[in-house]
Amino acid sequence: MKSFSYLIALLMIGFSMNLRAEENPFMKDYNTPFGVPPFDKIKLEHYMPAFKEGIKQHIDEVRAISGNSESPTFENTIIALERSGSLLDKVSSVFYNMMSSNTGKELQEIAQNVTPLMSMHSDDIMLNADLFKRIKTVYDNRKSLNLNPEQSRLLEETYKSFVRSGANLEVNDKDNLRAMNEEISMLTLKFGQNVLSETNEYKLVIENKEDLAGLPQSAIDAAAHAAQDAGLNGKWVFTLHNPSFIPFMTYSAKRDLREKMFNAYSNRGNNDNVNNNNDVITRLVNLRIEKARLLGFRNHAEYVLAENMAKDPENVRRFLEDLWGFAKPFAETEAQELQKIINSEGGDFALAPWDWRYYSEKLREQKYNLNEEEVRPYFKLENVRDGIFELTKRLWGLTYTERKDIPKYHDEVTVYEVKKSDGSHLGILYMDFHPRASKRGGAWMSSYRQQYKVNSKEIKPVVTIVCNFSRSTAEKPALLTMDETETFFHEFGHALHGLLSDCEYKSLSGTSVPRDFVELPSQIMENWAFEPDVLAFYAKHYKTGEVIPASLIEKIQNSNKFNQGFATTEYLAAAMLDMEYHTLETPLTDNPMDFETKYLSNIGLIPEIISRYRSTYFNHIFAGGYSSGYYSYIWSGVLDSDAFQAFKETNLFDKKTAESFLTNILSKGGTEDPMELYKRFRGREPQLEPLLKKRGLVN
Repeated sequence: MKSFSYLIALLMIGFSMNLRAEENPFMKDYNTPFGVPPFDKIKLEHYMPAFKEGIKQHIDEVRAISGNSESPTFENTIIALERSGSLLDKVSSVFYNMMSSNTGKELQEIAQNVTPLMSMHSDDIMLNADLFKRIKTVYDNRKSLNLNPEQSRLLEETYKSFVRSGANLEVNDKDNLRAMNEEISMLTLKFGQNVLSETNEYKLVIENKEDLAGLPQSAIDAAAHAAQDAGLNGKWVFTLHNPSFIPFMTYSAKRDLREKMFNAYSNRGNNDNVNNNNDVITRLVNLRIEKARLLGFRNHAEYVLAENMAKDPENVRRFLEDLWGFAKPFAETEAQELQKIINSEGGDFALAPWDWRYYSEKLREQKYNLNEEEVRPYFKLENVRDGIFELTKRLWGLTYTERKDIPKYHDEVTVYEVKKSDGSHLGILYMDFHPRASKRGGAWMSSYRQQYKVNSKEIKPVVTIVCNFSRSTAEKPALLTMDETETFFHEFGHALHGLLSDCEYKSLSGTSVPRDFVELPSQIMENWAFEPDVLAFYAKHYKTGEVIPASLIEKIQNSNKFNQGFATTEYLAAAMLDMEYHTLETPLTDNPMDFETKYLSNIGLIPEIISRYRSTYFNHIFAGGYSSGYYSYIWSGVLDSDAFQAFKETNLFDKKTAESFLTNILSKGGTEDPMELYKRFRGREPQLEPLLKKRGLVN
């Protein structure tokens, strides 16, 4: 183990933050309710000393395991490794969550130093020959160890993770792998920071009231509020954050301004400035090819998918191409319908990507007499939240109590204690709903502490949901769009996966499952969002308290397959582009945007639609954990559509079905093969037809 390299690296870091351990909240037990992070006491200067000490302690723990004179056993090697690194886990969980949820220049500077250190630390463990020798000995003797299924899974996953991390490589190849891993980690950090900067820096400032034509009052009020925050009183500011961008593109009657906003959004990371991501992508793709080949795989996708349900790139390609065949004709028909509206209004232009949302909203009004602004008053944020609480109470008996005594990292965050049906403590849930400059875009769930057990004592989870929903204004509370409402249900499904975990080992608990299985718990929750029986107990008018009328529910139900050709096609374009990058076996030489344009043209993406994420802001695959895995959402869509039928075949709140889903899916984490878990719940493998019917892609 090259621990000496650590000492040099740590000494070279230019931080003079040598606080005494007793002054650093990371370096002692948290004296907080339920042991949550003491956000009110954590300061910027605490991170680096805690990382240094956490790495040092982890090194010592690993050295004790690898140097143990006793014969390797499951307990003294596999379990000992599983339980090591507790301080590093503590500081990492807070730091990386803050990097996404509440970052800033100072935190990003710390990340520039932490990132290579953590890459080096991971390699020093995964490439430790003595440690791997002990793990391999235990693995080779596994049949004689009488392990239970979860222990067997832990052993298998530990062994495989070391092999996949290069433990079997020769010394020179290990050194090459270390260099690659460090560079990859820095590039992914840079990519995400560039996208955040591009998103935050752009503002469309409107000075003339005439340029607000078509926009609903809620969007105008939000833009006025944003202008005030920017010191531009009397003007209106629209940004590239979804709660601002989407309403503008949907309702603005000013085509030239829609085009301006669209171009700013779709060219993030592709401008001639310090945030340009083209070189970052090229280097990342090529490093991933090189790393995959070093580890014995033809390409990065083959390396990634060996651990997923899909198993190999060809399975994914066939799956996506089959769906493309269903979706593309619907998108083409939708484009023709939108062009007819343009023509009927006397427009002398062809439908363009910046027109799609605007004219599709008009088409929805024509076809279904449904305007989303008519629906939003019934989706007050707090009502949607309470509706989700009620749904999970009916399904699994969960209750939620807001806790004002628990520290939080931002004033806008709310914190809940979650309890089981018997009143016992289940976990802590943070919710952070609105956009700000310190938060990356999108929505996600994460953990500050995963569920696991030590000596029969259960360590309870601490999870968080982070979103970018529409804010309240002086005139109205936060009213969610239907898409935001669905997103809330989605992320809550992830939270349930973390909260309802019942596993022995942290590395297998909660959402620690294959990438193309992790979206099942989240996406199945979406199915309840607009069911009439569910709307009845949460969709209430924010002014009158009136329950959403049956006539409006009928409109929502009738329109639930509307625009699915567009939605499915733009998604599939991104998923297929991901696979095209990551099945390359020779270095990428084209400019990424040229590569993207050429590929999407080859598959026949119509010019009126662009990929849901263009390459230079495709955070999922270049800054997140979804490289070769963006297909997972629709793969899981097959699972969730099929799984929800189990409730439809009984009733939406059937406790027996809910208990089976909890027992076989939500509580199991990654302790067993996901297809076996699914079959145990459903009694068979999933079928494609429910997804196609749900999206209206078959008659």
